[in-house]
Amino acid sequence: MIRRLINRHEERHLPREAPGRLRPWQIRERCFNVRRRSLDPVEIRAFLHRVADELTAAQTALVAVQEENVRIKNALRAWQSAQSASHRYR
Repeated sequence: MIRRLINRHEERHLPREAPGRLRPWQIRERCFNVRRRSLDPVEIRAFLHRVADELTAAQTALVAVQEENVRIKNALRAWQSAQSASHRYR
């Protein structure tokens, strides 16, 4: 279960993610090599799922904040344009 599912050759042909961006599915699907004195694989898998869930929540919140930021910027630009237009015609 913990053994690497993809060998090095196949790994080279997977689509690359943007460097530094970790995706929840990458955490959930991450596999590690088993060693003689290893940690509990079930505990590791449960922890990885918990981390992936928290990353999903953080990324969702980030998208919401970015969308709100765009909405606020557009509203500010519209307000500035209206203010500028009303001051020109006084």
